[in-house]
Amino acid sequence: MFNQFEDFQKLGKDNVDAAVKSFGTATKTVQALATETADYSKKAFEHSSAVVEKLVGAKSLDKAIEIQTAYVKEAYEGYVAYASKVGELVTVIAKDAAKPYESMLAKATSAAK
Repeated sequence: MFNQFEDFQKLGKDNVDAAVKSFGTATKTVQALATETADYSKKAFEHSSAVVEKLVGAKSLDKAIEIQTAYVKEAYEGYVAYASKVGELVTVIAKDAAKPYESMLAKATSAAK
């Protein structure tokens, strides 16, 4: 009976350790995600501000359309790059958060056999 209690206690400790590791890893990646989002937002704002200045200085409708077309293309490309980076970071969060539990699952599976 005492061995079962020790086993149960060790399992509880292992669960807490895995949760702490998972949370720590996820926190670091979420910070990277927040930094990436802040950087993208800053660049997007600066880019749109520069385009507004160019539009104000445009001498003709054709030039304004050219500036706007270039802006839309660059904004789209920037967003696609940002979305790809965010997708990669979210994948990293999921994988890293699951790693501590993988060893526990392997132990449980081997113990059940």
